[in-house]
Amino acid sequence: MVIHLRASCVPPAYPQRGWEVRGPSGKGLYTRHVQETLSHFIITLACDDQPGIVHAVSGALVQAHGNITESQQFSSDDTGRFFMRLQVETASSFEDVSAALAPVIKKYGLTAEVNTLGRPLRTLVLSSKASHTLTDLLVRQRDGHLSITIPLVMSNHDALEPLASFYGVPFWSQPISSEKDKASFENHLLDMVEKMDIELVVLARYMQVLSPRVCDALEGRAINIHHSFLPGFKGADPYRQAHERGVKLIGATAHFVTSDLDEGPIIEQNVMRVDHSQSPEELKATGQDEESRTLTQAVRWFSQHRIMVDGVRTIIFN
Repeated sequence: MVIHLRASCVPPAYPQRGWEVRGPSGKGLYTRHVQETLSHFIITLACDDQPGIVHAVSGALVQAHGNITESQQFSSDDTGRFFMRLQVETASSFEDVSAALAPVIKKYGLTAEVNTLGRPLRTLVLSSKASHTLTDLLVRQRDGHLSITIPLVMSNHDALEPLASFYGVPFWSQPISSEKDKASFENHLLDMVEKMDIELVVLARYMQVLSPRVCDALEGRAINIHHSFLPGFKGADPYRQAHERGVKLIGATAHFVTSDLDEGPIIEQNVMRVDHSQSPEELKATGQDEESRTLTQAVRWFSQHRIMVDGVRTIIFN
């Protein structure tokens, strides 16, 4: 039995709902208007597929006076696993909802998470020199279009420090030219993840391969982005190679980081048609747009707790 609970110190404000309460009085019925402040929670569940799960979970939420506003579920024929995501509106506390679910979690061997809807995830971003994906994340965070907060950007170059500074985000860099440098960088990364209570690490065109120990430490909470030309066109200038070969599609893939390089469960992919008339620079601009769009969508889904891992693939409740 595993249950992870995350609550915001200050839950998002939701509109108050009115209830009419009727009861006896000396002259018949009286009516009183009661205001309740409602909270919204996201609940994600996974376990071996078996009868009665949905009924049991729904019943527990009814006991917690919860109103299910969104519900999605999936049974995997490949792995025999069951996945479910719910959004629940209730006047009950975070603790009351969690307590109501506890017997169901124990009975069915559920892995469960309860989160406050809209609570920004603490997200650390790794970058190198390319600015497009980092810029998109910073802009959308600032404008409130992405439910994350970025307390730190780390890099193996200092090229993007002015960009992070412009958006008021702390920046830390250390050159990596040896295995010793890499170990030092990764030690600091893991230290910051723990000290800053980081929930998601995003590799925004970070051009270093993370060691197996870091991949294991960040399993299920590190997302990478790369262009669609792997494994065919490797190296520093894949867009020029693609131009020379006359590719017809450009795209990007966002996936979870694993110790198998670029082989982690895929979260999102996008493609766009191109043709022979486009220069390498135009292909690069198109590709970078796709990388930014794809990575941001993956981060958005993660921040909304819509991604669940089923073996080597993902289930996306969108």
